[in-house]
Order: sequence, then structure tokens, then C-alpha cells
Amino acid sequence: MRVGNFINIGERTNVTGSAKFRKLIEKENYSEALKIARDQVENGAQIIDINMDEGMLDSEKAMQHFLNLISSEPDISKVPIMIDSSKWTVIEAGLKCLQGKSIVNSISLKEGKETFIHQANLVKLYGSSVVVMAFDEEGQAETALKKYEICERAYNILVDEVKFQPEDIIFDPNIFAVATGIDEHNNYAIEFIEATRKIKKNLEFSYVSGGVSNISFSFRGNNTVREAMHSVFLYHAVLAGLDMGIVNAGQLIVYEDIPIKLRDRVEDVILNKRPDATERLLEIAQEYKSKEKKPVKEDSLWRSKSINKRISYSLVRGISDFIVEDTEEARKSIDNPIEVIEGPLMNGMNEVGDLFGSGKMFLPQVVKSARVMKQAVAYLLPFIEKSSTAHRKSKGKILLATVKGDVHDIGKNIVGVVLQCNNFEVIDLGVMVPASKIIEEAIKNQVDIIGLSGLITPSLDEMQYVAAQMNLRKFK
Repeated sequence: MRVGNFINIGERTNVTGSAKFRKLIEKENYSEALKIARDQVENGAQIIDINMDEGMLDSEKAMQHFLNLISSEPDISKVPIMIDSSKWTVIEAGLKCLQGKSIVNSISLKEGKETFIHQANLVKLYGSSVVVMAFDEEGQAETALKKYEICERAYNILVDEVKFQPEDIIFDPNIFAVATGIDEHNNYAIEFIEATRKIKKNLEFSYVSGGVSNISFSFRGNNTVREAMHSVFLYHAVLAGLDMGIVNAGQLIVYEDIPIKLRDRVEDVILNKRPDATERLLEIAQEYKSKEKKPVKEDSLWRSKSINKRISYSLVRGISDFIVEDTEEARKSIDNPIEVIEGPLMNGMNEVGDLFGSGKMFLPQVVKSARVMKQAVAYLLPFIEKSSTAHRKSKGKILLATVKGDVHDIGKNIVGVVLQCNNFEVIDLGVMVPASKIIEEAIKNQVDIIGLSGLITPSLDEMQYVAAQMNLRKFK
């Protein structure tokens, strides 16, 4: 066990992960931005990750300026710098500013072997180490087997063809969020841990890293639960061979210091020990968000409230037991069934949106709310089709797709349900959709709007590419 050798990579100098840092860079308040970097080092970060990928920034200029300032700050520049960007031009601009050993984050096989080798040769020329993502021409790897296969392929290319030193290779097998409310995501932590174990066993002298805060994305707004998830995940991942991780060094808590009740439930989620692990963690999450530890018990008093309040209650809490019964009661009290959607159901979803926006609800809860909403809408559809409103002109036809290279679709699915409830016709192409198919389907179906979805930073570039292709095809 090499727990004592684990390397903390400071994550707060990242415009995509820290709103405070982003605002300082946007305002060109570099003196305060440097304080964030300094604080990370003082709190135990042994490497500083710097990312300037923001749509409204001149990323190359910002990266160069910030790195030049760091070079004159000995209490910051004493640790290695990790240049983090999905744009190669930004990475190369940063490399030109650095002295000593740096780390490039990252390259991958996403654009194919030729591009991968070209970038690897440049990294080697600058004398830098490199982070290699478990990402190939087919997209991001989700299973332990696929993660390892991509990393093994990359390792062989780097060592055998590029003649890259294996000790300069750092693999990132993709840490994805767990406890999202989607069953397919429940094993993501295990898949990463198992991939890490296999990489360390077989790909000699290489290292393994990852963005640790990704694991807890579902609980954004509840720092206590998030920190517990990071600690539990790291405990098991480091035992499997994880060498380093991008974390907020100042907010790492000791595994043994986590309250036992919280630690046990977090462990159930991270290790996917039981099918109801997410629900059980949600049950106690609020206890650790506020100082008042008052567990909320579900009771039947809400069933005596008005029909509109009952529907809102079910949506906010993701309770599906009575939604069909209550939807039918609401339908009988209104002339047009579509008004049930436009009234009590949408009012309930608006409340969900407000709670999520204020950090009082978490992603898995929103997913559950969307499922309840979908169930109610499905019940109403036959009545809507039979009513006179079925012949009413649609508000428009919208095509939705998660772009090529990205498998995240939670937001897209929620948006699709809400649009359908508002009388839009939705065509959902799913995930990992190439630009050519998006454009082909948009023309074929004569859609009014194209909605593109993605979570990872490279998806922004893919969206720009889709937009460029639309311009070439004279889309209006």
C-alpha cells in the first residue's frame, strides 16, 4: 500500500471548475488569482493544475500571462505545473512559458493515432510528462476493460513508436459521477478502481491520475457529502494504485474522521454495494448540509392537501406512487388535459428547478423528479390525442443530441421532457452523435431548433464544429 506517496494536484486554478478563479481571470485580477494558486500550495498541493478553457476568454493569452506571473513567485513555482486544456494551441502556448519539468493534461486517441503521435512527439520535445485520457475514436471509456484497452494501446504507441519514457506517462481512466439516479452510472467508481489496478499491474512505470471531484458532481451544493465521497473514493482508489488526483487540497478530510453513518452510506454508493445506495445517501444528505440535523420523515399528511400541492409534492420528492391517481383527479377537474401539464405539473417542475438552482436539490433528485413528470405526461397523452387540442399546431420541432465524444445525457433528457410538456415535438438522437448525422436528421425532419448537449470541455469544440457545418450548409 502506497498511501503516503499519493500526490495532490490542486484544482482551484481552473476556470471551468472554480467560479471564483474564473471571475478573477475575466476581470484580469491576476494578483488575486495568484493568491488562489498560493493557497493551494500552502494547503498541500504538490502540483498545480491550470486551466483557462472558457468560451469568453482568449485562453492562450490568459494561460501565457498567468504562467509568466507564476514564474516570478517562488512559493508557487516550486511545485510542478500541469497545463490543462482540451485545445492543443493553449497547451503549446503554456509549454513555451515553463521551465523545468511540466505536465501536459492531456492528449488522447480521440482524433486517431496520427494526431496522437504528433502531439506526443511535441510533448517529448518540450521535455514534459503527459496525461493520457482513456478516450479513443469511439469516445470515452466507461467500463474497466475498455479503459484498460485504450490505455494499453496508448502505452504501446508511446513507448514503442514515440520512444516516450514510461515514467513520464500518466493515465486518466475517466472518473465519472456516481449517485446520479441513473442505474447505469452506479458502477462508475468501481470501473475506475479496477482499471487503475490493471494499469498499475501491467503498464510498467506509468502513473494513474483522475479528476476526483467528478465523482461527487451529483451532490454539488452539499460540500460535506462531497468531501466525504472524495475521501472514501480516494481511500479505495489509492489502495488500487492511484498515484495522484486533481482535488481541492484544502478540503480533503481524513477517512476515519467522516461520521460513521455518513461514511457507511457513502461507501455503499462508491462501491455500489446495494441497489438503494443512492436513495439511502439522499435520505441523510440534508442532515449534513445544515447545522440543524433534522432528518425529514415522509408522512401521509401531504395527501390531505389540494390536488395541485400534492402533484408538486410528488414531483419535488420524486414520489411516483400517487402521480397517476393525482394526475387523473386533476384531469377530471380541467376541461383540456393539456392544462394539467401547463398548470400543476409545470408548476411542480418549476419548483424543482428553483430548488436545484439554489443548491437545495441534487442531480439524482432532479432525475427522479423528471421520471415522475414523464410518468404523468405518458398517462395524459392518450387523453390529449383524443381531445380537440390534439389538432392544435405544435409550437415547433426540436432536435436534441449529445455531441460526438460525449456520453452524458442527463440534462438533455430533462430538457426533452420539459419541451414535450410544453407542446414541442422532440426528436432525440441520443449520445455520441456525429455532426453529419445531426445535420442530416435536422434536414430530413425539417426541425426549427437544434439543441446540442455535452458535459466535458471538448464537447464545446464539437459544438462549434457542428455550428460551422451548419453555416456551410446555409442553415437559417
